[in-house]
Amino acid sequence: MAEPLPPPARREIAEDNDDGLARASALAPSSIGPKLADGQTRSTDAAPGGAAPRLGDCPQPGEARPFPAGRQAYAAIDLGTNNCRLLIARPSGENFMVVDAFSRVVRLGEGLAQTGRLSDAAMDRAVAALHVCADKLRRRNVHLARSVATEACRRAANGHAFIERVHAETGIRLDVISAREEARLAVLGCHVLLEPGHGPGMIFDIGGGSTELVLIESGPGVPAIRDWKSVPWGVVSLTETCGEEGPSRASREARYAEMKRLVTDSFAEFARRIAPTRNRVAAAPIAPLRLLGTSGTVTTLASLHLDLPQYDRRAVDGLIVPAASMRAISRELSTMAIDERRELPCIGRERADLVVAGCAILETILDIWPADRLGVADRGIREGILRSLIGAGDAGDRARAAIRRAQV
Repeated sequence: MAEPLPPPARREIAEDNDDGLARASALAPSSIGPKLADGQTRSTDAAPGGAAPRLGDCPQPGEARPFPAGRQAYAAIDLGTNNCRLLIARPSGENFMVVDAFSRVVRLGEGLAQTGRLSDAAMDRAVAALHVCADKLRRRNVHLARSVATEACRRAANGHAFIERVHAETGIRLDVISAREEARLAVLGCHVLLEPGHGPGMIFDIGGGSTELVLIESGPGVPAIRDWKSVPWGVVSLTETCGEEGPSRASREARYAEMKRLVTDSFAEFARRIAPTRNRVAAAPIAPLRLLGTSGTVTTLASLHLDLPQYDRRAVDGLIVPAASMRAISRELSTMAIDERRELPCIGRERADLVVAGCAILETILDIWPADRLGVADRGIREGILRSLIGAGDAGDRARAAIRRAQV
């Protein structure tokens, strides 16, 4: 549920976030297209101006519906199994301008696979991060926010009690969304980076506690969801279920194979359902399989593919990478000892133990939808929430304007 917030004093300058980032940039679906690994950019197909807008659609080129000047900010909080993320933005023309962002690894789902409960330490970490978010909401000119929690809170026996604690201590009311809503928001937030083309494509989101695979049909505006599947395997849940990695290369290879088996078994029914569509698209000479991923796994592997000395969102968001390269990097990481992975740029200590599970999930997805190329998105649920809020606000403005005209 979206929460109206009291308007505090307006502040214009984006401040440094806990992760060292300060952003004041526009996310423009009509101008930011998928980028090839050689630096070229592919523009996404523009929707025709006559397309009827739907709730949550970003205004498309040709609609010429600028947002009113001075509109207050909107905010989205995504509390996942591994991360707590905040995005604050203001409408800007047909897009939105990000004025503040925050991200912190909280590992809310740590130990959940063994106990079925959120641990006290994990809840404390999450509440501390949400206090930072609440402070930013108060200090920014935010009048409408939506805050969501995903798989960890869906599964935990004490998830409801944790939600109540968050509201009591921070004032943030978390909405525990369904896996279906999680998939919808991820698609809404990143679909503009799917390679241009007609017909079906696949979008996936590898989270901390679950992974969503969504078969979409491209068209004007937001693509239609044809089929979807969520499985309870994310980088945290899969890592904890398979236990600590062994000291030898052989033991690490066996653990990686078990991870892939678990994910493959969970997606088996979905893979059978979409097989006719996959085979039909793969057989078309001019309609290759299109695949887009939004997750820390794909952005990390894309960074390694580019050999970046440190993570750079501008280089990664919208990148198109050969699937063979992503497979090769995944298999290499799966055989490395954790101390070796910690030394790699863009992985470090926080991701070293979890990245192998992400690799196993990614390889399974490439088995199910064997595209030659993989699109990479550093955007997802938060951006989907913002587009929903801004779209709803825009629809409300038009309705109020119509009422005023009728009263004249």
